[in-house]
Amino acid sequence: MVDRRAKAARYRGDAEVLGDSKIFDRPRPHSVEFEQALLACCVLEGGQDSVPLCLQNKISSDSFYVPAHRVMWQAISDLYAESSPINELILADKLDNRHQLDGIGGAAYINRTCDRIDTPAHIAHYVKRVREFELVRRVIEASMRNIARAYEDNEALDDFIERAENEIFAISDDRLSNAAVHVNKLVDCAITTAQMMLQRRGEIIGVASGFSDLDRMLFGFRESDMIVIAARPSMGKTSLAMNIAENVVLPEKKDRSPVGTLFFSLEMSAEQLAMRLLCGRSGVNMTKLREGFISKQASEALSRSATELKTAPLWIDESTNLTVLEMRAKARRIHSKESIGLIIIDYLQLINGDSRVPREQQISEISRGIKAMAKELKIPVIVLSQLNRESERERRLPRLSDLRESGAIEQDADVVMLLANRQLSGADDQQDQQQFSDVVARELIIAKQRNGPVGAVPLTFVKNLTRFENYVDLSTCE
Repeated sequence: MVDRRAKAARYRGDAEVLGDSKIFDRPRPHSVEFEQALLACCVLEGGQDSVPLCLQNKISSDSFYVPAHRVMWQAISDLYAESSPINELILADKLDNRHQLDGIGGAAYINRTCDRIDTPAHIAHYVKRVREFELVRRVIEASMRNIARAYEDNEALDDFIERAENEIFAISDDRLSNAAVHVNKLVDCAITTAQMMLQRRGEIIGVASGFSDLDRMLFGFRESDMIVIAARPSMGKTSLAMNIAENVVLPEKKDRSPVGTLFFSLEMSAEQLAMRLLCGRSGVNMTKLREGFISKQASEALSRSATELKTAPLWIDESTNLTVLEMRAKARRIHSKESIGLIIIDYLQLINGDSRVPREQQISEISRGIKAMAKELKIPVIVLSQLNRESERERRLPRLSDLRESGAIEQDADVVMLLANRQLSGADDQQDQQQFSDVVARELIIAKQRNGPVGAVPLTFVKNLTRFENYVDLSTCE
C-alpha cells in the first residue's frame, strides 16, 4: 500500500505546476476580527436578538476558524438555550465551570473580544462575513478530499464524480437560509397574484397543460409544485406526460409562449420518445410507419412536425439509475443556460435510492428530494408513479391509498392525479370493448389539490397514435 505521505507529496508536487508549491499548507480563509466582532455582538446585546439571528443564518461552532472562538460560541449558544442572560461575567463563569476558561486565554480574552466593537448594530454584516468564510473553507476541504480520492484511484469514475458533485451541491444548498418572512410581504405577493387573476378573468396563471378541462381545474401547473400522475401499467402515463410536454413547448394558443421543458426518461430511450412525439403530432400511425406504408400526405405531415419539434425548447435525458441529486444537478446546469419552466420525470419508482435502507424509506427520501428540487428551482415538477393492484382486484376506480410503496408521495405532492379507464366500475363488456377499440375514454382523477378543487377530468386516448386529446363523447361519433 502506498504511504499516505507519499500521496500527499504527489499532489503537492502537482501544486507546484499550478504555480504555488504551498497551496495545501496555507491557512484556510478566515477573519479573526469578524469572528471577534460577531461574538462581541452576542455578548454586548445579551443574546436575545443576536443569537437567534446567528442561528437563523446557520452559524455554528464550525463557522469559527479560531478554536477559542468555537468554544466561546458553544457556551453562548448553550446559555441562550438555557434562557440565561449573557454578558462577559456570565460567559466567563460558564466557561470556568466547564474548565475551558484558561484554554481560551482567560477572562482577559473575553474582555478584549468584547472591546473589538462599540455597538452590535452591524451584526448582520458580521454574520454574513463569518458565514462566507466558513463556506469557502468547506469548499476547499471538499476539494482537497476529492483530490486525495482522485490520486487513490480506488473507485469508479462515475461514483467519484457523483460524490464530488454531491459534496459541492450540499455546500451550495447549505448556504441558503430559509428565514421567516413577515406576513406583509406575503400579502403583497398574494394581492399581486389576485390582481393578475382578476385581469386575466379565469385565464391560466401557471404552465398550461393544453387540456382545457384539466387547465380549468388546476389553472396551470404552478411554480414549486410537485404534481404526481399515477396509474397502472399500460394506461398511458408516459403518453400523457409527453403530450403535456408537447403542449407546453409548442402551445396551440398564440398568446402563450413556449415553456422550456426537461424530460427525464428512466424507462424509454430518447429516440423512442422522439418517434412517439413525432408520430403523435403528425397524426401518423406508428405501426404503418414501421411497415413502410404511409401516404404522401402523411409523409409531408411528418416533415412539418419534425421542423416544428426541432425548434421546440425540449430536452430529453434518457440516463438510467439516476438519483434525485443527479437530476437536480442536471436541471441546474440546463436552467443556468436555457430557461426551463417544467420538469417531467418518468417515473418515480425507477429513481435510484439508498440501497442501505428499506424501499419504502427510499421512496420517501426520493419524494422529498423531488419536492425540494421544485422549490429550489421554483418550477413545477411532474413525476409519474405506479399504482398498486388493489383497484384492479376490487374492480373500482383508483384512490390516493393506491399509490405504490409509500404514503410520503401523497404527503409531499401538491397535486395527485390518477389515470384510469372511464367508468371502470361499470359492466364487464365495457372493459373488453375498450381493450379492442382504437379510441377509448380515460378519466384523470384529481384526488388531491392543495390550492383548488378535486374531481375528475375526462380525456380521449387515441391508441394507434399513443396520444391524449381533449375529451369527445364517443357515443356522438358513432
